[in-house]
Amino acid sequence: MVTEDGVRQVALSLPETAEKPYNRLPAFRVRSHLFIRIHELPDALLVRCADLEERNELLKAGPDKFFITPHYDGYPAVLVRLSQVDLDEVTELVTESWRLCAPKRLLAAYDAEHPPAP
Repeated sequence: MVTEDGVRQVALSLPETAEKPYNRLPAFRVRSHLFIRIHELPDALLVRCADLEERNELLKAGPDKFFITPHYDGYPAVLVRLSQVDLDEVTELVTESWRLCAPKRLLAAYDAEHPPAP
């Protein structure tokens, strides 16, 4: 089970990330772009997805881990049940959400330092 502090640690390890509350709850931004936040629902983290297709694939592949509320219909984001994922999975989800919001130059610099595994 991943905790809010675990999410914070992963998020703040990414370049130019800052914690700034959203509705009094922890939220993380790369520059001014929100990429994840702790949700009002217990045990839930909101992460961005590339598009609705990716979101729907996550929902279908892991209904025990991923869900949405009616508020997020039509929005490329998914809620993650923190009690159902491990730190490696959260790291991947948070990093991918960050990548979607990071400016191109920052992303290019990050990719140069963190090349994808073969």
